[in-house]
Amino acid sequence: MIAVGLMSGTSADGIDAAAVDLPDEPGAAGLHLLAHVHHPYSDALRAEVLACCTPAQGTVDRLSRLHGTLGEALAAAALAAIAAAGLQPRDVALIGSHGQTVYHIPPSSAAPGATLQLGAPAVIAERTGVTVVSDFRWRDLAAGGHGAPLVPAFDLAFFADPRERRALLNIGGIANVTLVAPDTPPLAFDTGPGNVLLDAAAGLVGAGRLRCDADGALALAGRVHGEALAALMAHPFPARRPPRSTGREVFGPPLVAEVRARWPMPDADLLATLTAFSARSIGDAIRTHLGPVARCIVGGGGRRNPALMAALASALAPAAVEPCEAHGLDGDAKEAIAFAYLAQLSWTGRPGNVARATGASHAVVLGSFTPGAGRPAAG
Repeated sequence: MIAVGLMSGTSADGIDAAAVDLPDEPGAAGLHLLAHVHHPYSDALRAEVLACCTPAQGTVDRLSRLHGTLGEALAAAALAAIAAAGLQPRDVALIGSHGQTVYHIPPSSAAPGATLQLGAPAVIAERTGVTVVSDFRWRDLAAGGHGAPLVPAFDLAFFADPRERRALLNIGGIANVTLVAPDTPPLAFDTGPGNVLLDAAAGLVGAGRLRCDADGALALAGRVHGEALAALMAHPFPARRPPRSTGREVFGPPLVAEVRARWPMPDADLLATLTAFSARSIGDAIRTHLGPVARCIVGGGGRRNPALMAALASALAPAAVEPCEAHGLDGDAKEAIAFAYLAQLSWTGRPGNVARATGASHAVVLGSFTPGAGRPAAG
């Protein structure tokens, strides 16, 4: 089955689209990435996404317009991936679209959780003619889970090794990890901030001109502020036991502004401190909740930040810390590939959540289906 996966993460920097040739039997060996493209958001679209992530600015009219605008952007990314693979839309059975998260509320003892991903699937289906699976997170929420993380089903299918315990780490805006081990049931959860605070700090110190700390240059030039790092590590989220999930509602620009106001420091030191916080929180979470692992396999944009990867290697020593590419998978495409796989699971009636990871009461088939324009749904 040929499917396209679409993913835009917490960093809100653009859309990753992956055209994938999946084995007909979900989870079987033989997955083949045909093409991966990254469609960056324009500055104006990214600014609108980030504005709509805040309750004060995310009014119903703006959210409604953004839903359609993102649908067009996701459709364009899907078509670009299809073309890059040398295919036509008629060759594609399914599109799995995660959409753009603009708000996420984890469940608590006081209230159920909620989540909102934008990117109208009807627009994607109309522009491509391909059946779309979308809105993956809500069914897990309805079953009592966090709706996150959802990549563990893919990690378990494609990275399990009977010889060793592995941590599959994705460092996007928020970092999440999956334990794949021969001797332990699967476990996965959000560790906390990945790139989200680093991107916010880069934008702040760059007066809006910087989207990220490219190559970790600022962090590598700075020194960690010990008192600020200790205070960040005392944040209540890292101490929570899984299942757990989070987003930019907790780890976002206001936290960066608070750190900067409370501990005035050079820009490079701010980036070094926040980078150390991301790495330390990941390392502590893996050691505390997963136990010893032989290696940590890293995907997502964070793996291209030398400062973050060096800090992570130190935090996880003696475990090997390796990018996904060392295991034959494009780390930039991993989450998009995962949502192509989740779409296949849903289409074939198989659960896509790992209930122990999300906290759901049971395994569920994820997503909603939007038939392709002018033709029957994929078979």
